[in-house]
Amino acid sequence: MAGILVSACLCGIPCRYDGRSKPVDRFVEMLRCGECIPFCPEKLGGLTTPREPAVLSGGDGFSVLDGAAKVILSDTDGDVTDEFIRGAELSVMYASSLNPESIYLKEKSPSCGVRRGVNMPGVAAAALIRSGFRVEAVD
Repeated sequence: MAGILVSACLCGIPCRYDGRSKPVDRFVEMLRCGECIPFCPEKLGGLTTPREPAVLSGGDGFSVLDGAAKVILSDTDGDVTDEFIRGAELSVMYASSLNPESIYLKEKSPSCGVRRGVNMPGVAAAALIRSGFRVEAVD
């Protein structure tokens, strides 16, 4: 049976920029029972916890992957585009090796956000979508 990948913060793992998690009971329980595999694209990209919050600048995750937008730190305007792209690439490699039936990502994240429009897809979400994976948003 194919696994289920889940944003680590949704599983209760404190990997968000603010050092916290955003636990969702069903994913916490799934992790406890070994029914899902947590991952964090930002950590995969080499970012620390805690860290400054980051925002997409000049477009969405697809634009970042295409070199037309950046990921900028909110407080210092530092550029973390390379780290976000590296995390997205490693997320795709990870997903490709596991071939999950579903990938659940934390909405409103510059890395994991899924929806288009107001909540632009993040960099890892865009890379996973572009690679043909089915991703679902969890708020």
